[in-house]
Amino acid sequence: MNRVFEFAKELSLLDGISSREENVRNYIIEKIKNEDTVSYIVDNLGNLIVEKKGDKTPKNKIMIDAHMDEVGLIVCYITSDGLLKVHSVGSIIEKVLLGRTVKVNGLTGVIDIKPVHLTDKDKSKDIPKIDDLYVDIGAESREEAEKYVSLGDSIEFDSDWCEFGENGEYIKAKALDDRLGCAVMLDMILSEQEYDLTFTFTVQEEVGCRGAITATNRVKPDYAIALECTTASDISGISGEKKVCSLSGGAVVSFMDGGTVYLKDLYRKAMSIAEENGIKAQTKTMIAGGNNASQIHKSSCGVKCLAVSVPCRYLHSPSCVVKKSDVEDAKNLVQRLIVEFAND
Repeated sequence: MNRVFEFAKELSLLDGISSREENVRNYIIEKIKNEDTVSYIVDNLGNLIVEKKGDKTPKNKIMIDAHMDEVGLIVCYITSDGLLKVHSVGSIIEKVLLGRTVKVNGLTGVIDIKPVHLTDKDKSKDIPKIDDLYVDIGAESREEAEKYVSLGDSIEFDSDWCEFGENGEYIKAKALDDRLGCAVMLDMILSEQEYDLTFTFTVQEEVGCRGAITATNRVKPDYAIALECTTASDISGISGEKKVCSLSGGAVVSFMDGGTVYLKDLYRKAMSIAEENGIKAQTKTMIAGGNNASQIHKSSCGVKCLAVSVPCRYLHSPSCVVKKSDVEDAKNLVQRLIVEFAND
């Protein structure tokens, strides 16, 4: 297996909702701690900031960013009969939760759903709000549940890594947003680089891109690339611009999203570099979503910033799906952009 996907598999199977990213951070540190060309710090918020020594010192300081956290749930109450009431951490659509298996402190839990034969016909299509859902961990009372679970404990999706399709070209897993970005950056850190680079593995992106603020203010880059996953809606029943972007279309370079209007010259340069180097690239056809670029570009004294993303179906669900070739295209485009930004 390609090393990027080895890292991605191991990272996606780790648990780490926003502000609980230590498993991911410790994994990355373990991989890089003995590298001669690498130094790192962990800041007060939990960001892992890595300096990678390259063959040359660029004129412009370049930062590559990916976030470590994933969406999930948090325990906010335990009922008298041992069920867990929860709140979302990050943006989750309720319909992806019903009847799902989750994990809390190593325990298996099931998110409740009313049986069809007990549901009124006129309410059969209603989807309950997250605040109305419960997680069943098999406890029969609050006292029993409290032996294993406390308020504020995190709950993550229980989902395996699966490669499917012809030649295993597709990947299904939780947390590919943004453990894929972390995996690509880890591979870059462990590879020779032409230029000195700073890599930021940031926290709390899913709840407001908070780690990106402190990381960028510390690094003070001239250029930054947010390496992400973004929504692909190339599925049955969706057509035209509402597909947003597509698997097999290559790296996604945004000109605008819900948090950033990207510099026109940077966007056009990225698309031109992709074409010149035979790298598949596409853009998003809807102005929606957002990522750490929303904070990076306005931090420090202002940063020239691009987002390069992997298209992902079923984002923020237990079953994110990506295509391996798109990951390779995103990585190759980032490497080409580094050369362009280094001495412009």
